[in-house]
Amino acid sequence: MSGLHIRKGDTVQVLSGKDRGKRGKVLKVDLENRRIVVEGINRAKKHMRPSQSNPQGGVIDWELPVDVSNLMLVCPGCETPARVTRKRTDEKSFVKVCKRCNREF
Repeated sequence: MSGLHIRKGDTVQVLSGKDRGKRGKVLKVDLENRRIVVEGINRAKKHMRPSQSNPQGGVIDWELPVDVSNLMLVCPGCETPARVTRKRTDEKSFVKVCKRCNREF
């Protein structure tokens, strides 16, 4: 399986689903399942009873993963979702390049 073009810390925009059009920062990337956790996107609630680890109990709110095909990178240069290509900088490292404005990031 090849690597993903989205990494932790990138800003992405949701292309489909209930959070369509929203933007957020990538918190976690699961390469094996091609799923990404984005800050503020695909939120879920779970009612927890009090326990030793959570003595208060109550409703817990957190983000669930989203499939990578439903996300698109946001270029920091043109501030719009854009397609991205990779450009080799040296022997083993690459830089992402926006196809719209040709800016490296």
